[in-house]
Amino acid sequence: MTNSKIKPELNGVAETMLLTFYARAKYSKSPKHAFYDAKAVELAERLDYDFSKASRDVAMGSGTIARTIVFDELVQTFLQKHPDATVVNIACGLDTRVYRMDTGKCTWYNLDLPETIRVRDQIFQEQGRISTVGKSVLDPTWHEDITQRGTMLFVIEGLSMYLQPEEVAQMLRIIHDNFDNAYVMMETTSPFWVRKQSIEKSVQDTGAVFTWGVNRFSEMQNLAQGFHSVKDDNILRGMAKLYPAYRLISWLPVVKNMAEKILIFQKD
Repeated sequence: MTNSKIKPELNGVAETMLLTFYARAKYSKSPKHAFYDAKAVELAERLDYDFSKASRDVAMGSGTIARTIVFDELVQTFLQKHPDATVVNIACGLDTRVYRMDTGKCTWYNLDLPETIRVRDQIFQEQGRISTVGKSVLDPTWHEDITQRGTMLFVIEGLSMYLQPEEVAQMLRIIHDNFDNAYVMMETTSPFWVRKQSIEKSVQDTGAVFTWGVNRFSEMQNLAQGFHSVKDDNILRGMAKLYPAYRLISWLPVVKNMAEKILIFQKD
């Protein structure tokens, strides 16, 4: 790995990966961090990108950190039970969870658009048990690049809100039709934030647009044919670690409805 600066040529949804990457790096430097993203801290300085808007976007930053805390918990619990599982990290961006969660036995594929993977490969140079796939999740051939099978975990973070309902269905159909033992953890945004997305200024400035959201698996069963719900989770316990006052209000239905969701479901 060289020390030269990398200038990522990204826009729209692909560019949002830089915002979340920066949010994790910034948070990791705070004194009371609940997780420490060493890779993000180390590598943020290597990107030639103006992070000033991301630095000021509290809504984006808080949501990113809260969902990271909860996803880390969920993925770690899964891998404790299945240490030799195969994980497919869909729309991985510059996510570094594998370096916090690696069991030494799991196989981890980081999947994203070709232009995103070009940036990721310059930074991480992953191969072997941890590798990359440069294809859209809507490309019907991406499953062919996942050569290690067995117990499968699909992590879908920071993506579904940018898809149309039929694209969500297409993504899940590819998983269903090509993998056995498929277990899915998918973040979904509340319909409230689809309507109020202008609050996240740094995301809006990339040109990315929220297009879809649901609050529970039962609202998307028609898009997830052949799957059944395991659990409807959310990021509120992550928010409570950032802002303890959330513990006093997280039980309120209105707060639960507004919170980002992590829907956990499994192939029938």
